[in-house]
Parts: sequence; C-alpha cells; structure tokens
Amino acid sequence: MNAAASDAAAPARFAHPLLRAATPIAWVTQACGAPDILLIDHANCEKKAASTALSLMFAYAEDLELTDKMSRLAREELRHYEQVAKLIKSLGVVPRRLAPGRYAERLRRLVAKTEPQREVDLTICGAFIEARSCERFAALAPVIGGAPGELFRGLQHAEARHYRVYLDLARRAAHRAGIDLGARLEEFAALEAELITSHDDVFRFHSGVASR
Repeated sequence: MNAAASDAAAPARFAHPLLRAATPIAWVTQACGAPDILLIDHANCEKKAASTALSLMFAYAEDLELTDKMSRLAREELRHYEQVAKLIKSLGVVPRRLAPGRYAERLRRLVAKTEPQREVDLTICGAFIEARSCERFAALAPVIGGAPGELFRGLQHAEARHYRVYLDLARRAAHRAGIDLGARLEEFAALEAELITSHDDVFRFHSGVASR
C-alpha cells in the first residue's frame, strides 16, 4: 500500500478548536440504544444550561456585556428545553428523575474559588460543556433518525454559537486580568477529554462509555 492509500485508509484525526477527543463510537451506540435516558438527560442539561447563564448574570451583575449575552443565552436554552420536553411527550417517553453524571461536576472542580481567575474558569467551563454538546449532536444526528435527529441537527448549530459566546467572554476576562488563557484552556481540555473517553458508571448525555 502506498503512502497516499495508507493515509486514505487511516481514520481522520479529530480536530476542534477546544475539544481534544471525539465522542467514542461506543457511546453513540449506547445513545441509540437508550433514547429515553438520552432525551430525559438532555432536557435536564438544557435546564442546567439556562441556570448557569442566570447564575453568571447574578455573579457579575456589573458587567452589562456579560449579562446581556447570558440573558439571551438563558432564554434560548429554555426554548430548547421546551422543544425537548415536547418531543419527550410526543414519543410517549415517561419522564423520571435521573441522578446527574460526573461530567459537569468534575469540570467545575477545576474552577478557582477566588477572582479574577474564577470568572475566567467559569466561562471556560461553559465553553467546554457547550462545545461537547455541539459535537455530540453532530455525532448523533446522522444515526439516530426521526424527530430526535431533526432536533439534534438544529441544536448543533445553536451549541456552536453558545460555546463561542463563552469562549469570547473567557478571552475578555483573561485579558482584563492578565491571565494566560491558553494554559488554562489546556488544563480543562485534558480533563474534559479524559472524562469523555474513560469508563463511566452510568450513561448520560455527557458521559463516557458507561457500564449501564
């Protein structure tokens, strides 16, 4: 086999401005086999995303640029929740409480407790969560089909916008505070990739490959 043929046969290298690892194929297979859990947890994620945006509005109320962007984002996240809830009802999925996965909680352990680093870290954290959501929707939409697939295709573009909003806010906060954003992004990227590619106890929208 010549070099060109070898390159063509090799899997494409994953490249993303933030993320360092692609969603494992095994996770996509699990998602297709557990659509009820996927949709219920996805609805929870949309509510949490709106809550995060509102929390940032309260935490940095004096920053009108941030509060304006977070207000818009929170409203959009709640509209997304309404779309998912409508789909859950139309498919006859029975809503139930799910214990949260480890993903967001583990990422937030990296967030500094003092300012100005805390603001930078919180916005970095938001950027990674939204970027992973976008990447997962892109992986799911072609294979899951039907109404969920259509919804995921639409949400993919929204999540791409959202992660850029958070990333812009992180750049702004880091510049204002004289913080090395690149180094901090790499710390979050390494942990995020580990959480996505390592074994997980339970299947969730942002989990690694799970045992159940």
